[in-house]
Amino acid sequence: MPSNPDSVKILVAGGFGVGKTTFVGSVSEIEPLSTEARLTQASEPVDDISQVGAKTTTTVALDFGRRTFDGLVLYLFGTPGQDRFWFMWDDLVRGAIGAVVLVDTRRITDSFASVDFFEQRGVPFLVGVNQFDGAYTYSAGDIREALGLAPTVPVVHLDARDPRSSRDALVALIDARLHRTVVPA
Repeated sequence: MPSNPDSVKILVAGGFGVGKTTFVGSVSEIEPLSTEARLTQASEPVDDISQVGAKTTTTVALDFGRRTFDGLVLYLFGTPGQDRFWFMWDDLVRGAIGAVVLVDTRRITDSFASVDFFEQRGVPFLVGVNQFDGAYTYSAGDIREALGLAPTVPVVHLDARDPRSSRDALVALIDARLHRTVVPA
């Protein structure tokens, strides 16, 4: 991370319906920009909504928010989750100092592609296990093992709907970037 930056770019990534838009919206100090579009019948063959409940919209470009901590401005870019929009990730990741990869334990295999994306590009990331109602809670060690994460990748449990919880995840990411900490399983 650049020494004493005034602002940094952070991506919020993960699979379809994992809570990226909710995370950005809950933690942003400004009205977030969202590019949500209604799911239509035309997308049914492409978007598997069987595991995302009553989801009626999806991000088709990005979400954008801002959060300031002690003079450091975090520009938050939420990525689209469906495979067909992943071409945008290469553009969105440019200049990012890190990412929060959201995980839904009910669909953990949906997280592999996001983890691989950041690992392959050498972009530091934190795994945020989004606590969905009714989902089983696994330990950070279990999540680390299931995703094959290096010991340097922080794993935190969060609720993307809760501004404090989302803020704490961002603080953990910044702390890990500043101190290059190894997080025990």
